[in-house]
Amino acid sequence: MRTRVLTGEKLEQELKRLEDMRVYERMYEEQGLVCGVDEAGRGPLAGPVAAAAVILPKDCRILYLNDSKKLSAARREALYEEICQKAVAYGVGLASAEEIDELNILQATYLAMKRALDQLSQTPAVLLNDAVTIPGVTIPQVPIVKGDAKSLSIAAASVLAKVTRDQIMTACDPIFPEYGFARHKGYGTAAHIEALRAFGPCSMHRRTFIRNFHLEEPFGKS
Repeated sequence: MRTRVLTGEKLEQELKRLEDMRVYERMYEEQGLVCGVDEAGRGPLAGPVAAAAVILPKDCRILYLNDSKKLSAARREALYEEICQKAVAYGVGLASAEEIDELNILQATYLAMKRALDQLSQTPAVLLNDAVTIPGVTIPQVPIVKGDAKSLSIAAASVLAKVTRDQIMTACDPIFPEYGFARHKGYGTAAHIEALRAFGPCSMHRRTFIRNFHLEEPFGKS
């Protein structure tokens, strides 16, 4: 994407915003590596839930980095590349629709987060999590409500998780073209629900999320 070059006062404002989002990182960085953890895709009717874990350098500056929900798709994709290039370490984990149905969405989210942590090439000293405490993890954790808007590391994790999941759903679009996954990424839009009622569910759908739609066709379309 074409990035507007910031200069003068606007650049100073952006750098200050980024520094303000490092408040939690500064609080814990003396203990060692600080890792942000976040997820994407807890609410959709189809597809996996994705999670990411990101350790940024102390002096890292990534302009425009923010909560992924506040960014355009083009901006997220550009930031994804920059985060991967600049991170000390990062990992991404998934839990499938089948695992979501088996475990429930919260437990599947924890599973995806643990898988993301397992992908890290370095072990963090502290985890900054977006609002949750991951069970069964021995690393000290700091749950931060709306952490993706307050912590630079969590914001970076939110971008990696969101872009990864969106790419998966877009790749599924030509396999299941009737559902429009590339457009709505599996969320319960009117068009998606209409397609579900017309064609029944496919193997990407979360059975526990769509059972209230009273669909007549059984699962298993592939």
